[in-house]
Amino acid sequence: MPSANIVAREAWLVARKELLAKEKAFTRARDGLAAERRKMPWVKLDKDYAFDTPDGRRALRDLFAGRGQLVIYHFMYGPDWKQGCKSCSFWADNFERIVPHLGARDVTLVAVSRAPLAMIAAFKARMGWTFPWVSSQGSDFNHDFGVSFDPMQQPCGDVTFNYERQPFPSEEAPGVSVFATDAAGAVFHTYSTYARGLDMLNTAYHYLDLVPRGRDEERLASPMQWVRLRDEYAN
Repeated sequence: MPSANIVAREAWLVARKELLAKEKAFTRARDGLAAERRKMPWVKLDKDYAFDTPDGRRALRDLFAGRGQLVIYHFMYGPDWKQGCKSCSFWADNFERIVPHLGARDVTLVAVSRAPLAMIAAFKARMGWTFPWVSSQGSDFNHDFGVSFDPMQQPCGDVTFNYERQPFPSEEAPGVSVFATDAAGAVFHTYSTYARGLDMLNTAYHYLDLVPRGRDEERLASPMQWVRLRDEYAN
């Protein structure tokens, strides 16, 4: 545990109120940033993307499931991987039960990976997840939205991730992309975020940020080295 400054309750209340003022300022700044995010311009998609789903081959517009807004979690699960990414699984555990709540606000959430649908279904069953998860295998979707890379480019660091050229250790990357549709059925790309931009979508990290030791990742070789699949922590 970190060394603690032990004080009387009255002194603690003074410190807490000082921090509360900063938290309120941060909340207002976050609300303002969210408003700017919603004002981002849209890009109309002219390419037809197709996905393997439990109901057969479907277009991107079909993933909306009758709603006007679509959030896609780009789940790292390559075509030849034995199982899905442990870090993406950490995020999936956080959004698993919110899908009906999003649906009530005209939002559909779907996970997309390049792994074959049968592999996705098996891993999904192992994890006990219920959210929609489809395969983009055979499609340019993952490449076009910056979450899959040509393995031959990686040794040179010649990949674009999070809107800049940089080395990346995997041929798959995590991300979230947002889409909207109009009355005519046209589909628009409104937003995508990657890397630390995904932190706000992980409730577990927000809980860890509340406790004295925080995320406690500073001494690890990589920040998420501690993360396991939910059914592997006892091993």
